Amino acid sequence: MTQKLHGGCACGAIKYEAAADPVTMLNCHCRHCQRASGSAYAAIVVFDKGAVTLSSEPKYHASTGISGNRVDRGFCPECGNPVSIKLEAMPNILGIQAATLDDPALFKPAVDLFTASAQGWDQMHPDLPKHPQGPPRRK
Repeated sequence: MTQKLHGGCACGAIKYEAAADPVTMLNCHCRHCQRASGSAYAAIVVFDKGAVTLSSEPKYHASTGISGNRVDRGFCPECGNPVSIKLEAMPNILGIQAATLDDPALFKPAVDLFTASAQGWDQMHPDLPKHPQGPPRRK
């Protein structure tokens, strides 16, 4: 069931469209995502990188994730709105901030990650799987 998800930043300088269904949708509670989102977690829609078309390139800020790998967080250089996230450890994916979707109600998270860093005042959905230190390792 491919539905075209689309959205953009607050000022409209960056727009995007995804030509494929998301790989997953998640809530990341790591401290880096908390700071970047200005909230308790970042709600992220994960796509295969090639499925997303951006109207213009975000400006990226690099940081080092908990794993020691580079994390690039993309934001609009005009309005500062966080838009995307790229992970050095997973170069074939692109994360899109769920709040930038034209219809954010389409965001249906499947998992909570880095819950060891979750804030006590954050009320996580009780039915979602919880992973204290990120996604489980594939064997």
